[in-house]
Amino acid sequence: MARKRSQRFLGPKVENQAIRGNETTKQLVEKAFKAFVGRELATAYDLIRRMVREDHTIVMTVSGAMTPADLATTCIIPLIQAGMVDVLTTTGANIYHDLQRTLQGEFYAVDPNVGDRLLREQGYTRIYDLVFPEDDLYRTDQFVQKLLRKKAFQQRMTTPRFHDLLGKYVAEIERERFRRDPKSSRSLVVQAHLHRVPIFCGAPQDASIHLNVAYLKRRLGEKFQFGIDIETDIHEFGAYHWLAKKQGSKRLSIVILGGGVPKNYSLQPEPYLSQICGLDVEGYDCDVQFCDAHVQNGGLSSCTAGEAHTWGKTSAEYSVNSQYVFTDVTAVFPFVVHGLLQEGLTKTGRKFLDRTEEAIRLLDDAVLDQVE
Repeated sequence: MARKRSQRFLGPKVENQAIRGNETTKQLVEKAFKAFVGRELATAYDLIRRMVREDHTIVMTVSGAMTPADLATTCIIPLIQAGMVDVLTTTGANIYHDLQRTLQGEFYAVDPNVGDRLLREQGYTRIYDLVFPEDDLYRTDQFVQKLLRKKAFQQRMTTPRFHDLLGKYVAEIERERFRRDPKSSRSLVVQAHLHRVPIFCGAPQDASIHLNVAYLKRRLGEKFQFGIDIETDIHEFGAYHWLAKKQGSKRLSIVILGGGVPKNYSLQPEPYLSQICGLDVEGYDCDVQFCDAHVQNGGLSSCTAGEAHTWGKTSAEYSVNSQYVFTDVTAVFPFVVHGLLQEGLTKTGRKFLDRTEEAIRLLDDAVLDQVE
């Protein structure tokens, strides 16, 4: 006797269509990506499309060595220009190498097995299968030290304020020294500055820029007043989250490229608001992550949306509004960006850098109401 089976827990039927070569990226994803990592990618692509169409505030995190790989030029900057990135969180290393590239730093492909002793002898520094001349580091260090001595930097500030100032000065240098229009800049900090996108860094001391900061502080003493205001940095990030949940579409989502500190720091505003400030914002409404970390070792990089929900970082609808794509970012994210732009998807960016005081005032008022 045939068994009666329930289909209530089933997804769509896995039956693909032949690829003909004339498909758009969206059509390709719909035709051929219905199982395994391909299915994860298709679901992620649809979720990001929803974020844009429904006008979510979108936080993007970028870990790893993405600017050396020039992913900022190919993927991140086009999304910023299309209004699809409202807040960016990254590593200090990505910012440093962004400056290195802008100062005409040279990166080359290399066989990762060519021999590291040989590369060191020849004056090259390696990041897996790309290298750059070691001299580029010294030139970038000199630039950073000269820039950080300027009067505008002689104060404590948040990481978004710091990166915005970097973007401002690098744009001027591109215009004056290299005769380049900053609007067409390949620099991440310049484009974030122009589009008023705050860039957060959860561990600024873990990168070469702050190696130079440490040196300048020791060398110049009290004459050097630059510093990162960590406490205000946390509060400012929480304020942007609170503003996103209280105004406009009242929807907040995240796209995570890699894992690490950028991911964790971008999830921290949720427990800060709910656990510390007593303000429940129900976490991110949608989240998509592209990463190749395994969840079994308890690491944050691979933490699932369900696990994050137990911390109050993602919404209770994580089972339908989240997707982890087990992959290398550079292998698949360019396809996602291509598809979004090919469809002509855009949204109006939040320009949070111009709304910092408004966001902080709104959060401060809510915190005071809780105290009373």
